[in-house]
Amino acid sequence: MLKRILAISGRPGLYRLVNHGKNSLIVESLIDGKRFPAFNHEKVMSLGDIAIYTSDGGETPLADVLEGLKGIENGAVIDIKTLEKEGALRDEIAKALPNYDDERVKNSDIKKLFAWYNCLIAAGVEKFKDAEVAEDQAADAAEAADETPAE
Repeated sequence: MLKRILAISGRPGLYRLVNHGKNSLIVESLIDGKRFPAFNHEKVMSLGDIAIYTSDGGETPLADVLEGLKGIENGAVIDIKTLEKEGALRDEIAKALPNYDDERVKNSDIKKLFAWYNCLIAAGVEKFKDAEVAEDQAADAAEAADETPAE
């Protein structure tokens, strides 16, 4: 699921990849459902390719962190403003990812992560990891079928 969800630099919210156009991607906003092209000059990142730095020098995929947040919040949205006022942003992410790298993960990164989580929950996305694995397996199977020579 997260492979088809995109973050576009300079645009708020998240977008679902709908199709490929000539020199662009056709995306649909998860917030209001409006479709528009995202052009090659825009920085587009798939949420499936994003990871959070950990203190052991590695990275944890975003899907794992989102699943952790969902478990902690019981599928409810996160009140980012309250956490920010209370200075509890880092405490909240530490619940979902205890070994995140406190030096390399900035408060702005945490707020963006929470905003993405809230956007996904509001859009009805309930599974971050299981759907991703099944989608990857289906894509691999389709690729293998395309590579099989016709008899």
